Amino acid sequence: MDRLQAMQVFTRVVDTNSFTKAAETLDLPRASVTTIIQNLESYLGVRLMHRTTRRLSLTPDGAAYYERCVRILADVDETESSLQNGSKKPHGKLRVDMPGSLGRTVVIPSLCEFHTRYPDIDLQLGFSDRPVDLLQEGVDCVIRVGALQDSSLVARRIGLFECVTVAAPDYLARAGEPRSIEELSQYQAVNYFSSRTGRVIDWSFLVNGQEVEVKMTGSVSVNDADAYLTCALEGFGLIQAPLYMALPHLRSGALKEVLPEWKPLPMPISTVYPHSRHLSPKVRVFVDWVAEVFDRCPLLSGRQSLDAVCSKRTPEERENAPALDTPVLTEWVV
Repeated sequence: MDRLQAMQVFTRVVDTNSFTKAAETLDLPRASVTTIIQNLESYLGVRLMHRTTRRLSLTPDGAAYYERCVRILADVDETESSLQNGSKKPHGKLRVDMPGSLGRTVVIPSLCEFHTRYPDIDLQLGFSDRPVDLLQEGVDCVIRVGALQDSSLVARRIGLFECVTVAAPDYLARAGEPRSIEELSQYQAVNYFSSRTGRVIDWSFLVNGQEVEVKMTGSVSVNDADAYLTCALEGFGLIQAPLYMALPHLRSGALKEVLPEWKPLPMPISTVYPHSRHLSPKVRVFVDWVAEVFDRCPLLSGRQSLDAVCSKRTPEERENAPALDTPVLTEWVV
């Protein structure tokens, strides 16, 4: 029996709470995972976990063994990586998940650069707006927007996610333009709801340095950023959209900013990965690279104002587009 492999299989089963998921993330047949755990228990002479059709739970011996395995495997990874860093380029499969809009707009256009630098990394990208459980799903790293809630994960901020309140000129021509936050109760909005909880996400504004939340009414709710923007373009109502997505439509005049005096509360964009004493080389180089990519995007790094980018419109765009009348976006730090 390969005891190191057995430790790896055992800890993955515990982390994912599933023999099937552990097999998938390790690229092993499920039957092999079952056999390895059975042989490990036989070798140790103790039962490591209780198994039913619905759940797994560690025995006291299993819990103690798990903690030892985690430390031993971390030491092995650290030792191997310290040697590999001097002689080998990062390699192997790397699973990364990120919001679809950021992936399509920011990451994919620069992906050839990453492949050129690290041709031996097999990068598997998932695009979704839903929360991803890194351990349960065997994901190495995610890009997330907002504050980190899970203390067992490590976050590195790579950018700033700024939003802007906008609507189609046709909708504003019908409904009029709001002049204050209090007037928003008279307007229709396209709402965005959480894929995980189904809860509609309230709007937020910075007013005199304080966050003010507003519940908006509307007849349409979506959970996809592209659909959210499309609904606004079709005149369904107001939205609070990511600035980097709304910008082309602001420049063309297809959307217009409203309430420019009060900006939506900005949020950090972070790369997030499991806590470990040693970060694997392939995760490290991806995190460093994607931080470079976001730093080159002025709208996602906090260095570019809305006025500045809109001033880059072509003469034809400036002639045909309505005035934006927007002040400079201030930089902020989370």
